[in-house]
Amino acid sequence: DIMIGGIFPLHEDVQRNTSFAPKIPQCVRILDRGVVRALAMVDAVQRANAAPLLANANLTLGLWIRDSCSDVSTALRATEDFIREERHFVLQTNSLFIWRPVMALVGAGQSEISIAVARQLTLQMIPQISYSSTASILSDKSRFPAFLRTIPNDEHQTGAMVSLISSFQWSWVGMVTTDGDYGLSALNNFLWQTADRQICVAFKSVLPESVTNQNIHAAIRQTALTIYNNPKVKVIVSFAKPTIMESLFKELKRQTLAAGDSLDAMRRVWIASDSWSSMDLKNVEELGHVVGFHFKRGNIEQFVNFLSRLEASEEGEGPENSPELKSLRVRYLYADAVFSVQMAVLAIAYAAVEMCRHNDCKTPEAIQPWQLLEALWMEEFETEGARYRFDQRGDINLGYDVSVWKVQAGGTVQETVAEYQPQNHSFSFTRGDAMNPLTNIVSRCSSSCAPGQFKKSAEGQHTCCYECINCTENYYSNSTDMDQCFSCNTDREWAPEGSVACIPKEMLFFCWNNGFAIVLVAFSALGIVLALLISALFYHQRHTPVVRASGGPLSQVILYSLIVSFVSAMLFVGQPNSAQCKARQVLYGISFTVCVSCVLVKTLQILLAFQFNPAQQDVLRKLFQPYVIVSVCSALQVVTCICWLVLKSPFSYIINQNTTLLQDCHEGSYIAFGVMLGYIALLAFICFVCAFKCRKLPQQYNEARFITFSMLLYLMSWLLFIPIYVTTSGVYLPAVEMVVILISNYGILSCHFFPKCYVILLKKDKNTQSAFKKSLYEYSSKSTASFETSESSENAVGLDWSTVEIKSVEVSVLNQDLKQRQSLRRSFSV
Repeated sequence: DIMIGGIFPLHEDVQRNTSFAPKIPQCVRILDRGVVRALAMVDAVQRANAAPLLANANLTLGLWIRDSCSDVSTALRATEDFIREERHFVLQTNSLFIWRPVMALVGAGQSEISIAVARQLTLQMIPQISYSSTASILSDKSRFPAFLRTIPNDEHQTGAMVSLISSFQWSWVGMVTTDGDYGLSALNNFLWQTADRQICVAFKSVLPESVTNQNIHAAIRQTALTIYNNPKVKVIVSFAKPTIMESLFKELKRQTLAAGDSLDAMRRVWIASDSWSSMDLKNVEELGHVVGFHFKRGNIEQFVNFLSRLEASEEGEGPENSPELKSLRVRYLYADAVFSVQMAVLAIAYAAVEMCRHNDCKTPEAIQPWQLLEALWMEEFETEGARYRFDQRGDINLGYDVSVWKVQAGGTVQETVAEYQPQNHSFSFTRGDAMNPLTNIVSRCSSSCAPGQFKKSAEGQHTCCYECINCTENYYSNSTDMDQCFSCNTDREWAPEGSVACIPKEMLFFCWNNGFAIVLVAFSALGIVLALLISALFYHQRHTPVVRASGGPLSQVILYSLIVSFVSAMLFVGQPNSAQCKARQVLYGISFTVCVSCVLVKTLQILLAFQFNPAQQDVLRKLFQPYVIVSVCSALQVVTCICWLVLKSPFSYIINQNTTLLQDCHEGSYIAFGVMLGYIALLAFICFVCAFKCRKLPQQYNEARFITFSMLLYLMSWLLFIPIYVTTSGVYLPAVEMVVILISNYGILSCHFFPKCYVILLKKDKNTQSAFKKSLYEYSSKSTASFETSESSENAVGLDWSTVEIKSVEVSVLNQDLKQRQSLRRSFSV
């Protein structure tokens, strides 16, 4: 009822016609794989006719098989016979002659032949189902609308190969293919898919499609030489024919031995396409490893039984040709070829049943091939419990079986080790251990670049041929074979040359656990404790002459201002923040200003008591108001600090260094900072000048010398601080100012209070009113003697007598007014 044509390569090639006259060429060399596929179609049609599907529909399939001889012209002649009306089959049933046209075609084998046949069948929209043509162009339905196939196209096969190569990190591969549509299509797909997978094709050898081409031997020799001269290329992908690959292996072996090398030099990983993945290889161990991609294999037990029945009918079988051995060969070498043919026949059977439900298939020419084509597109078919359907490109993408060759029972067999799923581009390994030997094979143009390096390719070279360069400073690479190094965020990170990762920059500041900071904080704490103890002692001894002579309540003001100054020194330690930056400078500036202001009052107090004549003292006593002076001097500093905080206050900021982040305080306005320190220095200088004039006062009352020394120490330390502060940077910059503050504070404590504590605690006999009076009397006597000595000296050199009289008067006044001075001292000092 339904006639099916079949085109199979029962022969490997044809003898070329040497004359100009048209002549049907003679086919040469039987091709086992093509014969098995043709027999598979016979078996599939017989079983389909016997199955309930066609029996219930009262339909039968007929078949007409032609030999393509692996030649396009021969296949086109066969196709012409299929579609020529006068060659339609005539079936004789009960003396009736019935014409049956060919409604569908199964074939052809090679893509180049299928392309030519498809163009011819498209004229009448006769459906064509191929069992092994994988060229991607055949999926273009605008060109080949009647072409279908039961296998994936080459895009999936090359994708599977690229995935396999990438999984083993092979980046330097060779490629062997043929110049037909199948080979060139596979080459283009492979190159396109490796472009973004960091896989380079070291060489591309394109061989003639026909084994009878006059240039075939020279091309094979050149290809073998190319493979031999590229020892780094350990992986070769091939889409060539079985006979071409067999010749290539022989030539490669010959050249290797002729060069004096062992056969190990020719060992490679050969990745075989479906075109030769099932060939019967000899001496696989000499070739290295062969990984083949096959179309999915089904259950072919019934076909093996079919072959056994055929073989059993032959006479004179020997042990070497027993059905068992031949069936074993079919199982290993041709299982994929059988399954794809069976699927093609089943698809036609299901479509025929669907078509004949709505049409009279018994009447000749009542149905057309395009109706069967429509049913093929729409109808699903079932085999081995699974349902299949042609996709919108006319393909059935079942994926691939991956096999490796191994020697077994004196011959070579293929063992399926994995399946490839085109949907998610992944492998499912059933025998992962069989792939283990491949993990030790390295196929690279250049050694892998370690993390911390990047690949630098020379101009004009493959991107897979490169040298490894260390990443520069502040750049890194964290995996092998990086094309470029990544940049670190230099605001937070850094990296030395050749780094695999960025290193967070260490945040630096004058921290509490720093040894130097611990020492300075300890001195600050000690200063606070000493100031508190001295304050308590002075309060307890507040009515004694030493305490009263030291300023009385002003001494307490000095001590508490020093405590605040010591606290401000501690604020220079630790991770700074803006509030801390503002507080430490302001606290120190105001507190030490109060301290120096009190010292200034004491200095003026001494100067008034002992250095001015009585006529001036009355006026100066009215102007001399200690607490007013302290308040005014401190207020000026307070105003300076407020203006500083309001206009441009200190703040915390981070200094970005090469490998660290330095957190420090910026003074905001260095002018304001300088004014603050300069103002304190001015007060200190006034104290120094006034105290220097009073340095020869009585011993019990001689604070002037200590004030002179303390102010000199303060001025010298801050004069040294300025150049050090300007030229120093880093973690210890706060420590510089902290040291100067501590020197200033301890200078006040040491000069102003430690001697008084010594007298109070250890020299109590000098802390009396009588001791102070005796000191003043001795000072007055020495002053009188000094004036008399001065008078004698001046007479000796002939000075003006008026001057002597003035000096005598001064001495007289000094002696007569001693009591007045003592009273004045008590009123100011006590």
